[in-house]
Amino acid sequence: MFQKQNIKKLAPVALAFAFLGGTSFAAYEHFSKPDTISNWVENNMPVVKARLDNKNTGDNVAMIPADFSFASQKATAAVVHIKSTLKPERNVSQMQVPDELKEFFGGRSPFGQDGPQGQGRGEKAQASGSGVIINPDGYIVTNNHVIQGAESLEVTLADKRTFKAKVIGSDPNTDIALIQIDAKNLPALSFGSSENVKVGQWVLAVGNPFNLTSTVTAGIVSAKGRSINILGENSKAPVESFIQTDAAVNPGNSGGALVDLNGNLIGINTAIASQTGQFAGYSFAVPSSIAHKVVEDISKFGSVQRGYLGVGISEVDGAKVKSYDLKVNEGVRVESFAEQSAARDAGIKIGDVITKIDGHLIESVPQLQESIAQHKPSDKVNVNVNRDGVDKEVTVILKSNTGTLVAEKSAQTLDNLGIELQDLTTQQKRNWDVEQGVIVSQINAGKVRQNTDMQDGFVITKIDKTPVGNVQQAMKALEGKKGGVMIEGVYPGSQETQYYAIGL
Repeated sequence: MFQKQNIKKLAPVALAFAFLGGTSFAAYEHFSKPDTISNWVENNMPVVKARLDNKNTGDNVAMIPADFSFASQKATAAVVHIKSTLKPERNVSQMQVPDELKEFFGGRSPFGQDGPQGQGRGEKAQASGSGVIINPDGYIVTNNHVIQGAESLEVTLADKRTFKAKVIGSDPNTDIALIQIDAKNLPALSFGSSENVKVGQWVLAVGNPFNLTSTVTAGIVSAKGRSINILGENSKAPVESFIQTDAAVNPGNSGGALVDLNGNLIGINTAIASQTGQFAGYSFAVPSSIAHKVVEDISKFGSVQRGYLGVGISEVDGAKVKSYDLKVNEGVRVESFAEQSAARDAGIKIGDVITKIDGHLIESVPQLQESIAQHKPSDKVNVNVNRDGVDKEVTVILKSNTGTLVAEKSAQTLDNLGIELQDLTTQQKRNWDVEQGVIVSQINAGKVRQNTDMQDGFVITKIDKTPVGNVQQAMKALEGKKGGVMIEGVYPGSQETQYYAIGL
């Protein structure tokens, strides 16, 4: 969908950690405007009555829309074309399709990339995608993979005006990003409720496939809560609960709008399932319940405030029912706990089957992820579990990934940078002739990967000229950092000091 090569390799996850969160799904002042025609479809839309059964002479008939023009006009006015100029070292994305999924995707990117354009000598590669205006003041939601690794972003509106865009923030865990252009009084889409979307209902996909601007395709929702394991190694705690549709989506559609027949935003088109890299029957969108939460957090806090249950889970199936003598056939079974687990503190036990979150049925891991992804640390959620045939309701107070009731600013900065740190051992200090520092044990999606050539194993000795001797000191040095940070250190076996200046 996004015209750029590759996706970072990931391994399918048998046990998914349900650590995701945000504020509850509701319209909020900064982004959403009331829809003055919320009942337009039901009251005014032309329909054709098509009988499903020739013997049916009553009023029980299918209603097939005869005209999608209202929703199309509303959506196309707010969908933009995004052109990104890529940094030279980021012309080829580090994301790969896992071997286990190559048959499903035909060995190609599920984002539908056809490859960067303009890779001749002396030229910088360019890629393109789509975005959706969600606020008249120029705020645009798109996919993280559309803006990842971009040196600059150019946005073209439906009226052909062009603007330079700045990145406000992004979340690799959901593949959602928020950017802004310097413009006012723009047409904007309101977030609709993806929770109320039903399998079989009509939807429209709006975007810029193959650089064909303002393209609209129609289809139905063919499934909800779909996980296709494409975000894993590009994020630390991926949330995949896609809306699956059969509306045609192709390279360039990434970040575009999936709307209902009121023209309300119910999803952000993200990926396709294809043997050829082009549309072959199915496409996938991040539901608005997740996208709304991410952009709200980014706009208010600068990063996503994510709540965690702190459990390792797996889906209940026939084999598990038999193996564990479970008394329910649907739900997710608690297999393990994180070190600081909100669920364990609330009384949930290993072997419990989670069947509901806040009254909503949970039948799969993606459903649980989507439910928790709408909450932030300190939010209370009601969790129904089945324990040895007995139903229990437990109130869980969600925590951050560090086990606190608030999202720590230093942890947010680390997530923004996309790095994981470990203390140096005495042996490592001796072998590498380093007095103090912390080692970058892993580099995930984030500012470091986008803007530098830092490699795993780099030893950070100073942050903004402040010496760091352990992870705790590094976290303290990063706490509350804004604007940028200077990281200083060495690679094992080298005495040459390296410097990385990174914008935040």
